[in-house]
Amino acid sequence: MGSREEIVAAAAKVMRERGYAHATTKAIAQAAGYSEALLYKHFKDKTELFMSVLTERLPALGTTLDELTKNPADTPLETNLARLARITLSFYLESFPIAVSLFSSRELLATHREQVMNRQGGPDVPLVRVTGYLGEELRRGRIREDADLDASASLLLGACFQYAFLASFEDREPSPGELDEWAERLAAALVGALVVSGA
Repeated sequence: MGSREEIVAAAAKVMRERGYAHATTKAIAQAAGYSEALLYKHFKDKTELFMSVLTERLPALGTTLDELTKNPADTPLETNLARLARITLSFYLESFPIAVSLFSSRELLATHREQVMNRQGGPDVPLVRVTGYLGEELRRGRIREDADLDASASLLLGACFQYAFLASFEDREPSPGELDEWAERLAAALVGALVVSGA
């Protein structure tokens, strides 16, 4: 593992333990065993490091969406939605403790929002991507023509986010089996609202 990867791994650990607001680049560099100057050779600022943690160290929501969108699926729609729900649950469970401290200060949130939006990496990206995936399923004829794709994507992501919020609030780490079961239940409920009759 190179210094960049070690810094990203350390950032994920420090951000998870302290939250984004209190995870300084100095603490991250120290945890990785490198100087802060070396950290800045790899990353422009803490926001870029945060984006790297989201894309490289957390469950691969983007990769799963790429696979589901680009590859015509032979798997049932409900199976795809359960897979998507499961990775989304894991993503939010991992990222929630990191991101929640952004809301501790209006100034911090405003600064972070501006930097993230300039990099086209805001929290709206998963919603846009899931809606796009559902659009592909609509084109394949596996979803009703009159289905509200935006609302359906919001329901799926919102349910996963709420689950992660409650687990974090309760300081509880759900078992893989519990996450699988909840993902399957979400998928079944969504298919009931989306699927073409008899499909």
